[in-house]
Amino acid sequence: MELDKTDIQLLELLQADARLTNKELADKLGKSITPIYERKRRLENEGFITRYTAIVDKNKIGKSLVAFTNVQLKQHAQHILLNFEKAIVKFEEVMECYHMTGVYDYLLKVAVTDMAAYQDFIVNKLARLTDIGTVQSSFVMTEVKHETAYKIKRSL
Repeated sequence: MELDKTDIQLLELLQADARLTNKELADKLGKSITPIYERKRRLENEGFITRYTAIVDKNKIGKSLVAFTNVQLKQHAQHILLNFEKAIVKFEEVMECYHMTGVYDYLLKVAVTDMAAYQDFIVNKLARLTDIGTVQSSFVMTEVKHETAYKIKRSL
């Protein structure tokens, strides 16, 4: 499916504020409500919109320590990678997990209350997984930029 100008504008508006009603979206786009509703449904059905969510201030809910944790596995057989991925997605501390190229196999974004909680995560959860080799952590001192909206190329 190709995105036209209206689709791109709709996606940009929803990324900025997913609470906009179909009427508000239609007004901002200079369209009527029904075509906007249908476009929005099509974008959902085609997988361009995967979900709607609220972005919560991590500090207000006590998740002020954020670490980026590199994990290198001892072995790289397919079943080992899949077992690691199945286990890691179950840990509530892990906000994001990426299979990477380079020295480390995975990059985790971990959010916890404090250093004691991070140590508990490392010792009692991550280290208990089989085939964990090396773990290297970097802690966020200041969040300089955090975007959740993708800029969509206008020439699509």
